[in-house]
Amino acid sequence: MVNLRWVSTQWRGDPVWYLPVAVTLFVGSLVPALQSHGTQFGGLPNRPYDALAVVGIALQCVPLVVCHRWPVAGFALVSLGFAIDQFGGYHSFAGTALPIALLTVGLRLERHRRVVAIVSTAAFLASAIAFASLGGAEPLTGYVTFYLALVLAWGIGTALRSNRVAEAERRRRVAEETRAAERARIAAELHDVVTHHVTAMVVQAEAARYLTDARLDQSLTAVADTGRLAITDLRHLLDVIDPGRGAEAIPTLVERTRRAGQPVEFSEQGEPTAGDAGPVAYRVVQEALTNALKHAHGSRTSVLVHHGDGEITVAVDTEEALSTVDSPGGGRGLAGLRERIDVLDGEFSAGRRGDGGFSVRARIPAGNPS
Repeated sequence: MVNLRWVSTQWRGDPVWYLPVAVTLFVGSLVPALQSHGTQFGGLPNRPYDALAVVGIALQCVPLVVCHRWPVAGFALVSLGFAIDQFGGYHSFAGTALPIALLTVGLRLERHRRVVAIVSTAAFLASAIAFASLGGAEPLTGYVTFYLALVLAWGIGTALRSNRVAEAERRRRVAEETRAAERARIAAELHDVVTHHVTAMVVQAEAARYLTDARLDQSLTAVADTGRLAITDLRHLLDVIDPGRGAEAIPTLVERTRRAGQPVEFSEQGEPTAGDAGPVAYRVVQEALTNALKHAHGSRTSVLVHHGDGEITVAVDTEEALSTVDSPGGGRGLAGLRERIDVLDGEFSAGRRGDGGFSVRARIPAGNPS
């Protein structure tokens, strides 16, 4: 049995597949050995190619190039070319384009699917009657078989579309569950930060009442240090949980890193858009710059953010080797980012370069605004 999930993963109706298929059908139809040996429907006798035959072949092949974007229009043009091909008796190799276009309609059409099915069936019946009136030798079983073959193409496209919708829904649920788990983890860490640091500050402040002047200064210094540590930890957690930390905040993050003494070259291409990708891109840059500050302070760092069509790509490069992966407890932030980006069906990599530097790369698909 065909694994539709595997098929829909390997072939998603992407534009890259249509052009070579269209060229193959067009060239194959003009090969002399294949002329009049293609799809034969209607039972009309063969006749040599002429200018009209080339027009019919072109109408069947060329629309495949844009069929992924305008499936109904592409299918209509392919059907017109198929009608010219069969009623003219050319029976070209390009007739294979018809089930491909119909499969694409089943895969990509979201609305008015029933209307398209009814109109297509009516056109098929009208064509069958026209062939019979012109003396076509196609038997009734031939008409039924051809119609069932077209229904199969439509059904495969519909099944692939349903599988893709189900897969998208599954990814959405996984993303929601991941976000909920992350919020729960942040809440637990926030509780730990507040209870631990604030409790320590209270104890130290209470004990300061009974200390001499020399030890009082030492105790107050410890209170201040604990407070600064608590603020740092809280800021880190708020950076993670704050949904406003999107791609548009990256320049501010870069400038703050520069003020901390890290030379950063920043380049941004395209316009930021709302969605799940922006906050994740911010976190990638934040984690990469934090590691650069901690493990390669003063080394030149470059940040490139590209807002593309439906995705954001991030590239952060730091000169000199980082010790992030080798340091105790290091690399956990990068591992968390990898898991988060995997949930969004993106790509993430982080590691040493051959020249001793360190690179972080991320491709983050842009989801719906959240």
